[in-house]
Amino acid sequence: MTTTVDASEIAKFEAMAAEWWDPHGKFKPLHMMNPVRLDYITSQIAAEFDRDLTGPQPFAGLRIMDIGCGGGLLSEPMARLGADVVGVDAAERNIPVARTHAAQSGLQIDYRHTTAEAMAAAGERFDVVLNMEVVEHVSDPLAYLTACRQLLKPGGLHICSTINRNPKSFAVAIVGAEYVMRWLPKGTHEWAKFITPDELYELMRQAGLEPVDRKGFVFNPVSWAWSVSDRDLSVNYVTAALNPA
Repeated sequence: MTTTVDASEIAKFEAMAAEWWDPHGKFKPLHMMNPVRLDYITSQIAAEFDRDLTGPQPFAGLRIMDIGCGGGLLSEPMARLGADVVGVDAAERNIPVARTHAAQSGLQIDYRHTTAEAMAAAGERFDVVLNMEVVEHVSDPLAYLTACRQLLKPGGLHICSTINRNPKSFAVAIVGAEYVMRWLPKGTHEWAKFITPDELYELMRQAGLEPVDRKGFVFNPVSWAWSVSDRDLSVNYVTAALNPA
């Protein structure tokens, strides 16, 4: 049987997949933040859908969408917890990387190169939409969040993280992360597109969502670790909202 697969191209993707999943490589900041992101996400899903996180595959039966999935750093843990996961990314090159790593990990994840708007228009619906570090990169946050709400079933859960807009976030997320630490390529973020927690709550309400929680993700340079904070939303923060039933 003939095939159009180019072994050398597959090898390139595998090499990129290794880079995405290297905790000491280019994506080290995401790896460092991922445990606190996962703690927040899993606790919110467990509370909303009455799931026991100590049991085997506690998210079985739940359909979860991971928008801006990248290499699959959130999609894979959701799949391991038993969820039916669809990972979506507008960056086409991320999809083969994510698919390669999922296959290497023995996980079934539906990765697609598409957008939230296209998925909503196609009638796709989910119990949970994970919308992590995406809203600060879109051209029309309200239209984007409206599409996210349309993707949710009635009573569905929307989890959205982003970066606050204030002098501290400029110093930390742009000067610190991009120029001093060089964790991110210069120009990754535009400070003017950052969104304050109150602004995000209002945008979500306009989109038809019901905000129910918000927390901060705080980096401690002494312990070199992230934690979840009830009070400090000054730079990175996360929100939970419901699509009213």
